[in-house]
Amino acid sequence: MFVEGKGDAGSFNRELKSVHLAMLSEFQNHISQNLSFLKGKKLLIAVSGGIDSMVLLHLFRQSDFNISVAHCNFKLRGSESEGDEVFVESVCNRYHIKLFVNHFDTKKYADLYKLSIQVAARQLRYNWFNEILENEGFDYLLTAHHLDDSIETFLINFSRGTGLEGLTGIPQQNGKIIRPLLSFSREYIESYAQENVVQWREDSSNASDKYLRNKLRHNVIPILKELNSGFSDSFQQTLKNLQQAQSMVDDASRIVYRKVVEDVDYQKRINLTELLILPNYQAYLYQWLKPFGFTAWNDIYDLVHAQSGKQIFSDQYRLLKDRNELILAEKSEAESETFLVYQDNTNLNVPLKLKVCNKGDITLDQKDCIFVDKDTLKFPLVFRKWQEGDYFYPSGMLGKKKVSKYFKDEKFSLIDKENARLLCSENEVVWIVGKRADRRFSVNKTTQTIIKIQLK
Repeated sequence: MFVEGKGDAGSFNRELKSVHLAMLSEFQNHISQNLSFLKGKKLLIAVSGGIDSMVLLHLFRQSDFNISVAHCNFKLRGSESEGDEVFVESVCNRYHIKLFVNHFDTKKYADLYKLSIQVAARQLRYNWFNEILENEGFDYLLTAHHLDDSIETFLINFSRGTGLEGLTGIPQQNGKIIRPLLSFSREYIESYAQENVVQWREDSSNASDKYLRNKLRHNVIPILKELNSGFSDSFQQTLKNLQQAQSMVDDASRIVYRKVVEDVDYQKRINLTELLILPNYQAYLYQWLKPFGFTAWNDIYDLVHAQSGKQIFSDQYRLLKDRNELILAEKSEAESETFLVYQDNTNLNVPLKLKVCNKGDITLDQKDCIFVDKDTLKFPLVFRKWQEGDYFYPSGMLGKKKVSKYFKDEKFSLIDKENARLLCSENEVVWIVGKRADRRFSVNKTTQTIIKIQLK
């Protein structure tokens, strides 16, 4: 549906003239005070053809910025979707604005990845926006989210259950994504559009209560505004207070993190002795672990007191209780493959580098490399996962030792054991890679050729 600015009565237009001037002035002051870094930058505006994005485009046209437009056709509303594309193209042609258009089979994508239509459309558009930013050298992407969008997001998160961060509204900046209209209400935007005879397309799906966001928009938020005529201003102040509180939480979280968490070998190790001193340790666990996709918070809090070996998983990560630690690591398939290691390093699947060197090159106490006598090796060497029954002769010790006993003595976690790899010469362990060498292959006085084996 095509819509022009409404209301041509003289008195109405005279009343709105002040709205036009006020909003444009407020917008330009907002950019100058809070988003001044946009000046002189190459900007891409996401324009659907709806009132919000058309007003955003109009405001930037009035404010002398270097802008281009990106439009997504999600092929979800038949002729309406095609009409939106034609409309946006005509506006860009009229004002000589460069336009990028992409067509998506949104339903097919949603079915393929088992997503809702809304989530699929979001993934498709932002993936494409990021491609344009990178390929075309744009500095920032501008979207038309406004104050009422923040209200809706607040209520959605509140109704589903959330932490403090979920109540802080939509961020004004997220990396290269900027939302310049977040301080303006829907009513203010509509008044500006009508005063300036801004044309836009009405999305018929906005009238449906099929989605939660629309239900809140049509049925809940109007009641809140009826109960409090200054609701939008009050809500903005509440958001500001919540954002400041979140900032303090983030500061405290970083300070405590440095005392309690150690980053070791792509793992995060949470010291439970230090953690449990804190009366509100659960809040810190929530702050640290929520970026990794965990949702079973009660299970995570119980894990602190569970026996060693118990684990909790998110889609990509796992959290392991190991003695007096919680260990966070990426989930990985237990690799059982065996790779052959040739002296010329032709196998790219093995993270080892072999190099002939001199005695003067030998350095001690390096875990990432060993120096061995070439004549004691039988190529190709074998790079594999450890197995029950494996044993070796630890350097610096007498006798032999089972690899499993070595792991126990060194307090290897379940994750450490799964990640451990051996370098073998036939069936004899040369090196528990990155940990301990076998003395049978060490360099001695009679060694003719020394090989340095280093972990990449």
